[in-house]
Amino acid sequence: MSNDVTSTDGGASTAPPTRRRRALWVAGVAGLTGVVGLAALGGVAARDDKPKSDQVSDAQPSTNRQNVSDAGGGDEGGAKEADARDDEWSGDGWSGFDDQSGKDDKGGDKNDEKDRTKQVPCDTDKLIQEITFANSRNGGVLELAKGCTYNLTRNDYEGNGLPVITERITLKGEHTTIGRDATADYFRILNVGPGGHLTLKGLSIKGGQTLQRAMTMDAATVWAPYSPSVRTTAAAQLAKPTTPAAKPGAAAEPAAAAAKPATAAEAASATKSAAAKPVAEAAKPVAEAAKPVAAAGPAAVPLVEEPGFNDGAGVLVQPGGRAEILDSELLYNQSGGNGGGLANFGSTKLSKTTVAHNTAFFFGGGIFNAGVLQVDESKVKDNTGIIGGGGIANGAARIFTDDVDGGSVWVYKSEITDNETLGFGGGVLDVEGTTTLHYTTVSGNTAVLAGGGVAVADSQLTLKDATVAKNSTAGVGGGLAVAFDSAATVENSRINDNTAGFFGAGLYNEDSVTTLRDSEVVGNRAVGPFARGGGIFNTEGGEVTLHRTKVAHNFSTLPPGGIFNSLGGTVTLDDKSAVTANRPTNCFNVPDCFA
Repeated sequence: MSNDVTSTDGGASTAPPTRRRRALWVAGVAGLTGVVGLAALGGVAARDDKPKSDQVSDAQPSTNRQNVSDAGGGDEGGAKEADARDDEWSGDGWSGFDDQSGKDDKGGDKNDEKDRTKQVPCDTDKLIQEITFANSRNGGVLELAKGCTYNLTRNDYEGNGLPVITERITLKGEHTTIGRDATADYFRILNVGPGGHLTLKGLSIKGGQTLQRAMTMDAATVWAPYSPSVRTTAAAQLAKPTTPAAKPGAAAEPAAAAAKPATAAEAASATKSAAAKPVAEAAKPVAEAAKPVAAAGPAAVPLVEEPGFNDGAGVLVQPGGRAEILDSELLYNQSGGNGGGLANFGSTKLSKTTVAHNTAFFFGGGIFNAGVLQVDESKVKDNTGIIGGGGIANGAARIFTDDVDGGSVWVYKSEITDNETLGFGGGVLDVEGTTTLHYTTVSGNTAVLAGGGVAVADSQLTLKDATVAKNSTAGVGGGLAVAFDSAATVENSRINDNTAGFFGAGLYNEDSVTTLRDSEVVGNRAVGPFARGGGIFNTEGGEVTLHRTKVAHNFSTLPPGGIFNSLGGTVTLDDKSAVTANRPTNCFNVPDCFA
C-alpha cells in the first residue's frame, strides 16, 4: 500500500515519506498464561468518570430527556457553538480545517447559516428526510431536538442508519443522541462520502454495530508471521533457557538467550493458548491468510486507502470526506472490522469530544485512521481493539488481504486512558504512519503482546510534553515499543511507572532510532522471570540517544534494571544524562554508565 495520503481539498500530501517494508515484531513474550488477562473483550466496562464542566459527559444521553412530539422542534437557541480558542492549536494550519460557521464576517456567515437552518423534531423519519433534503440542496444546518434520542431501526442497502453525507451538513444538538435500536439489524450510524463535510455539535453517537467477518483472527496469529524469529518456534521450545542470575558472573553476561528468537517464538505459542482464547474460539484462524506476500515487482497502488465494508460503526469518513466532531460523544459502538467509534479515511477533527466504550474486532477500538486526523482536548478511554490499537490505531497490519498504511495523527491536550488489546498498542498503535502526541497523557492502557501504552512499527513518532504512565504488557515495551525502521523522538516527556513481563518496561527499541531529550524514564518495572531492562531495552541494530535525560528507580528481575543494550546495539548518553538508583544494576553494555 502507498503511504501517500492526499488531503481532501487537493492540497499536498500530508503523509510521511515512503519507507521500505519491514516485518513486524513479536518478541519476548513466553509464558504469558496468567500474567495479563483482558476481561470481557466483547464489551467494555462503564466508568464513573466525572466530566468537566465544558465537556459532554458519558451520562448525558440518559439525562435531561424530554418528550418532544413529532410536531415540535429543537430549542429556540439550538446547541451552543464550540468555544473559540486562540491558543497555538486553534489555528487551522496543520490539517487545513477552514470551518468558519460560527464567525461573523460582516454578518455574512451567520446570516447564511440562519437561512439554511432547519429545526428537526424528535422524529427519526423526519431526521432522515431532512438529511436527504440537505444533500439535494447544497447542504444545511439541522438543529435537533434537545434531550431527544433519535432511535434508528432500519438501514440502507450499504449498511448505514442515516443517509450518506454528500454535502456540507451540520447536525447540532443539546443532550441529544442518535443511536441504533438494540433489536435492529447491524449497521453504522453515520457515513461521510467523498465531497461530504459533516459537522457534529453536542451529540452522542451511540450503539452502531457492523457485521463481524465469518472468519476471525486472533492477535498472535496476525502478528506472528511478521516476525522472522517466530519461524524458529519448534527449535526454540526445545532449548531450555538458563537463568543467568543462577550462574556466577551472570550480571556481566549479555544473556543473549533472553533477546534471541527463542523467547519471541514461545511468545506466539503461549499467547495463542492463553491470551487469544476469549476472542478466537468462534472460528479457527487461517495462518496462511496472514503470511506476508513477497514482492513481485512494481505494481500500481492507490493514492489513498479504502475502507472495508464493516469499518466505522459509529462514524465512517470515506476518502475525500471531511468531518468535525465537536463537544460530542462516540459511545458503545462495535465494529466488525476497524474503528469502533470512528474510522477515518479522509480528514477528521475531534475537539472536546469523548470516545469511550467502543470495540473493534480488528484495529482501533476507539478510532482507526488512514487519513488525516486531529484530536484536541478530548478523551479516548475504555475502548478495545482486539488485534491492535485499543484506543487509536493509525494503520493496520495485514490480516486477510493487505495491510493498511497509517496516515497522519496529531493528538493535543488529550487523554488516552484505560484502553486494551490482545495484540500491540494498548493506547496507541501506528503502522507505517506518522503520529504526534503533544501535551497528551497515555495511561492505564494494556496490551498482551507489546506496547502497553504506545506501539509503532515502520513509523514516525513524536512525544512532546507528553506522559506515558502506568501502562502494562505481558510482553515487551510496557510504556513504549518502537520497532522496525521506526524513528521516535521523545522530548520533555515522562515514561513512568509502566510494567512489562519481559523487556523494556519503560521503552523497548528494536531495529529503530529513538532519541530522548529533556525527559525521564522513572519507576518502570520488568517483572517476568526472564525480564531485563526495566527502564530501557535496546536490541541489536537499535540506536537510543539520551540528551539531558534521567533513567532512575527502574527495576527488573534480572540485571540490569536501568538500561540493557544488546551486543550490536548503540546507546549514547550525554554528560548531562543520569542513570542512577536502578535495581539490580544500572546498565549493561552502555558506555559511560556506571553499572
